[in-house]
Amino acid sequence: MQSIYRVAVREMRSLARRPLMWFCMVLAPLFCYVFFTSLMASGLPTNLPLGLVDCDRTTTTRQLARNLDAFQQTDIVREYASVSDARRDMQRGLIYGFYYIPEGTTRKAQRQTVPTVSFYTNYSFLIAGSLLYRDMRTMSELVSGAATQAVLYARGATTGQAMAFLQPVVIDSHPIGNPWLNYSVYLSNTLVPGMLMLFVFMVTVYTISMEIKEQTARGWLLAARGSMWKALTGKLLPQTLVFWLVGSLYVVYLYGFLHFPCHCGIATMLLVMALFVLASQGMGVIMISTLPTPRLGLSFASLWGVISFSICGMSFPVMGMHPVLQGVSYLFPLRHYFLLYVNCALDGYPLANAWPFVAGLLAFAILPLLLLPRLKHALLYSQYEP
Repeated sequence: MQSIYRVAVREMRSLARRPLMWFCMVLAPLFCYVFFTSLMASGLPTNLPLGLVDCDRTTTTRQLARNLDAFQQTDIVREYASVSDARRDMQRGLIYGFYYIPEGTTRKAQRQTVPTVSFYTNYSFLIAGSLLYRDMRTMSELVSGAATQAVLYARGATTGQAMAFLQPVVIDSHPIGNPWLNYSVYLSNTLVPGMLMLFVFMVTVYTISMEIKEQTARGWLLAARGSMWKALTGKLLPQTLVFWLVGSLYVVYLYGFLHFPCHCGIATMLLVMALFVLASQGMGVIMISTLPTPRLGLSFASLWGVISFSICGMSFPVMGMHPVLQGVSYLFPLRHYFLLYVNCALDGYPLANAWPFVAGLLAFAILPLLLLPRLKHALLYSQYEP
């Protein structure tokens, strides 16, 4: 314990001389907390700019446009004379889509000759395009249903008969875990821990690689009396405490202050955060042990951290990926944290029921022990290459 204490004191003095470390360990994660949660504070984007091309110009189409503009996510900012003008503004990024009503739409609807309306969205902006597509499609279906309902009433059908024809199956939707369909609940619970994981990767790799660059590795090992695991424990212990406190602040802020869904209790998520920090540090040690140079180690850390956002299952379900990628996804700590969050915080399962993912995080924390001989050899004999 004395050896670990000496190395920990040595590391705290080293951190005190490097303000950049405190920026990466404290200020940058706190900025990400505020940035992402305030960016999506409203839950869903509102008043997305939409264009309108109304070539029919009747009372019916004007009412359709007013109803479409009444949707919370849609804001008709301009009416265009032609599709070409609307498409040009959409390509410039001034609008995210436009709704096209061709000439004769009202007349065809009254004659029941199947009028056609068109809507175009820019799916380069996935969220904006999806929300506007949903609103325009919903409005088109409502208009179609209203026209069919009027014809059925004119033919003597009752309200029950008309509704049975228009909507034979009534869908009762109950979203589980996020009934508000709040994008911040969907994204913040993974994006922010992912950013914290990336900072842990970078700081772990950087602080160890600096021992090689500055040729202080022998002094580091001497403080630990030649024991590699004591040297590593003492070096990472101050960082572990700082990162866990910063991560705990995020957990309390998210579930205690913002009242995001947390059916397992804040204490469970604090434990999960501690496991996540340890797993991320273990992965950082694996990175620098595999590529024991600052340049390659930091490149490995940044690449692995960025890929984690795509392969953890947050943006695209893992079960829909190629079978090889499904297996590779478990090589990323963020994947295990994401599954623990879903199982515990959203679904309310006890932590024991999600033990495979707890074991996964523990494996990341323990696996570096197998690479300690390689890391020790690199610290003693590797030459720094810029």
